[in-house]
Amino acid sequence: MPDERSWRPRLVALDIDGTLLRWVAGLGMSHEEVTPAVHDAVQRVLDSGAHVVLSSGRAPHNMTDVADKLDLHGHGEKIWIVAANGAVVLRYPPAEVVHEVTFDARAAVAAVLEQHPDALVAVEERGVGYRVSAPFPDGELGGSTSVAAVADMVAEPVSRVIIRDPKATAEDFVALAANLGLHGTDYVVGWTAWLDLAPVGVSKASGLEYVCQQLGVDRADVLAIGDGRNDIEMLQWAGRGVAMGQAIDEVKEIADAVTASVDDDGAALEIGRWFPAPGSGGMEA
Repeated sequence: MPDERSWRPRLVALDIDGTLLRWVAGLGMSHEEVTPAVHDAVQRVLDSGAHVVLSSGRAPHNMTDVADKLDLHGHGEKIWIVAANGAVVLRYPPAEVVHEVTFDARAAVAAVLEQHPDALVAVEERGVGYRVSAPFPDGELGGSTSVAAVADMVAEPVSRVIIRDPKATAEDFVALAANLGLHGTDYVVGWTAWLDLAPVGVSKASGLEYVCQQLGVDRADVLAIGDGRNDIEMLQWAGRGVAMGQAIDEVKEIADAVTASVDDDGAALEIGRWFPAPGSGGMEA
């Protein structure tokens, strides 16, 4: 962790759901509202000349609306966005994919469905929505969906596959993924029985590393904030990785620090340590 007396981030990497946006109680979706405290904190980062990069498991088309709500491109420059847990990097506006990693998901999907034959499968249709094996619970996938056969969905290389079993638990999926030994494939389990399959070595950290290389920013100068299992690599990779207050212990334990919960604007509080509002006193606050 950097020396707080002299360090200031050159890039702030932010998860979205559970970090910038508050969860809807009992559902696997967020309120699509940015609080004034979070909006103002992000603007102070941009005003300082530092970069803000959204880094999420969301598909690209579900992230640009959040970028708009935060006014990330208000300084007139195309911003960087890390989507699909690092498998896709884009510039915006307009949305332009500049980096994508794909993989052959057929064996991994078949292995998971052998254990959970009734699970739902989704593959992103870039810029549109998702192809799904059957409808997902309301609100869990943004954009439009179209039903397709699983074999057709993974016939060609993909950047990410989502597998969801509303009848199972997150713990069921953690055990499932660990026991399957998904060779050639990485995975992340969400808050619910939600499994993201991705190419080996791809994570939010790898996506951010690509962005940092383009910007000439060292990872030691990155502040990253997140709350989920898919944020672990990012928080470990960054110069300072901060977990949200409501994060599970697995995430808090690897973080350099823990801020307040999303309901208490924890991201804004952490950003305020390094980019204080006028008269707030910054790190002494």
